[in-house]
Amino acid sequence: MPDKETRLKYTERAERIVREMSLSEKIGLMAANYGIRSYFNKEGYNVVPYEVGGNERLGIPLLKFCDGPRGVVSGHATCFPVAMACGATFDTELSERVGDAIGREVRANDANFYAGICVNLPYNPGDGRSQESFGEDSYHVGEMAAARIRGVQKNNVIACVKHFAFNSMERARFKVNIKASRRTEREVYFPHFKRAVEEGAGALMSSYNKYQGTHCGHNAYLLRDVVKGEWGFDGPVMSDFILGVRSAVGGISGGCDIEMRFRWRYTERAIRRGLRSGKLTEKMIDEAALRFTRTMLAFSEAPDPMAYPSELIACSRHTALAREVAEKSITLLKNDGLLPFTNVHRLALIGDLADTANIGDHGSSMVRPPYVVTLVQAMSEDHPDVETVYIPTAEVKERLAEIKACDAAVIVCGMRHSDEGEFIWGIGRETIGGDRTHLGLHEEDLAMIKQVCPVQRTAVMLMGGNAITMHDWKDLPAAILMAYYPGMEGGRAMADILFGKVNPSGKMPFVIARRDEDYPAVDWNAKEQVYEYYHGYRKLDKEEKKPEYPFGFGLSYTDFDLSDLTVQTTETEAFFTGTLTNTGNMFGGEVVQLYVGFPDSAVDRPVKTLRGFCKLYLMPGESSAFTINVKKAELAYFDEKQNRFVEEDLNYVAYIGTDAEDAMGNCLQFRFE
Repeated sequence: MPDKETRLKYTERAERIVREMSLSEKIGLMAANYGIRSYFNKEGYNVVPYEVGGNERLGIPLLKFCDGPRGVVSGHATCFPVAMACGATFDTELSERVGDAIGREVRANDANFYAGICVNLPYNPGDGRSQESFGEDSYHVGEMAAARIRGVQKNNVIACVKHFAFNSMERARFKVNIKASRRTEREVYFPHFKRAVEEGAGALMSSYNKYQGTHCGHNAYLLRDVVKGEWGFDGPVMSDFILGVRSAVGGISGGCDIEMRFRWRYTERAIRRGLRSGKLTEKMIDEAALRFTRTMLAFSEAPDPMAYPSELIACSRHTALAREVAEKSITLLKNDGLLPFTNVHRLALIGDLADTANIGDHGSSMVRPPYVVTLVQAMSEDHPDVETVYIPTAEVKERLAEIKACDAAVIVCGMRHSDEGEFIWGIGRETIGGDRTHLGLHEEDLAMIKQVCPVQRTAVMLMGGNAITMHDWKDLPAAILMAYYPGMEGGRAMADILFGKVNPSGKMPFVIARRDEDYPAVDWNAKEQVYEYYHGYRKLDKEEKKPEYPFGFGLSYTDFDLSDLTVQTTETEAFFTGTLTNTGNMFGGEVVQLYVGFPDSAVDRPVKTLRGFCKLYLMPGESSAFTINVKKAELAYFDEKQNRFVEEDLNYVAYIGTDAEDAMGNCLQFRFE
């Protein structure tokens, strides 16, 4: 895995190669190797890797692009649960293992580039592509993404982080101009991208939207000043597809090195015209060629840790990992003694989604796995001792007597690709995806819950990519779970959790508010949208609004106890230690979460903000010590007048617990000494 230090050692050699190149050869590295007509082929999106650049004469390898992030889009790869589900595991080691498996499948697909490290931060949970990211909190997203990058790049696959920046609206993404204060960008919307760059991501993709009036693919402040300048990013910057850049002059001068998905704006004619006019310089062209060449040489010449036969694609090891991620992500929100099921011999499985392959959106992240296991199929194959009665949504009312005659019921409902995801216009087919303007369930889902719960003890299994509000119905069922989009093995994971073969350990990677209005207001078709400093749990904290379920919340079938909490500090770092004990009678996982508050700050600060977490898996009666470190620099605020981060000498407060609300009961004051 060539880290940044290793890649930079290729600089001198790459510079020599670039000096040997003609202008035409340099331009050849700056876009995908296709014309615009290739967009209208009938193969389907990214069915095979897309080829970019390369130069056989000078020994520069082709860049072979595969999209993500829930698996490799090319071929028939393993479909993991969506990134939001992986975020719910709060397990960085697991995220790294997923990255490793994805990296292997990229290579087995004869590719070397993976554009699946999506870290867009949803300003409002209605954001259609929320499912592609890991959550709502910048620190949490950054750590989960860094782990994914480590896993992917172990296999000498270039991991591309996207979409920089402020890409959190789907329908308006091509036209909307995002505005934010400098402090908001630096403290809320940049840190997770910076963390990905620090981890060594090999490439970065710009976003469609404008920021402060300039398209992000043309935005020299974002791409040249911040990413390449301040952060010292060494790899190429790639445009989002088709409309990611609007002109060769705008994109290249702004710092976008490669145009995707085909060569449309970065034609040789347009670039030469820009050079003649003086709006472009050959130094800009050389920079793009250098970044491409250096990166491709470093990754292609690194020794491979293994061979990558095609048999790796969707192999049993990887599909078992997909099942493990689903098991560790499914989040138990409510349980009035119903789960895990015991003495349930006849089970009603209710709702169309109980027997639908519901693995996420049908846009650029759509994986084509060889199979998908639904809950109905999993019950039939893995729990044959339980008689299951499947009832589609439209038949619930007329079959209530059958439901009542069962021992329990499970309603599977929520969202699907037609409700959210990448917005795809209906050109010869249905329009799909987009942003959710209403965060509650569909009326037919509400009707099922209101009809079934009065006649049967019921668990509601929700599916979706972000928060689903439930204040108007959450008191009706005995249990509520969030399955997100659980991937190709999701049905088996859901069944095993319902029957206690697996103990749920997922935690909400977002806050669930009581009302849609408790989230930031967004005009999903806006030409201009302001992103304020507060969103998610930090907004509800600041406004003293109690959530339905707090950030980081998730129940278990066992019990855990936190004890022996201590803190020690140096001038630059704080070390929090403690012990977690499984006091129940079942193996399980729990997430210790560390939040920091700033009661004496000179500026407005969050009530608390996540600054550390770790997941521990314990047998009944087992205890484990943990340590979470926080650096003083990570607690700085951005001073807009000084244009820099400022570290404060004050009494901080640490809150340690198993969710954002529980943590408020364990407070430790500390100072950096």
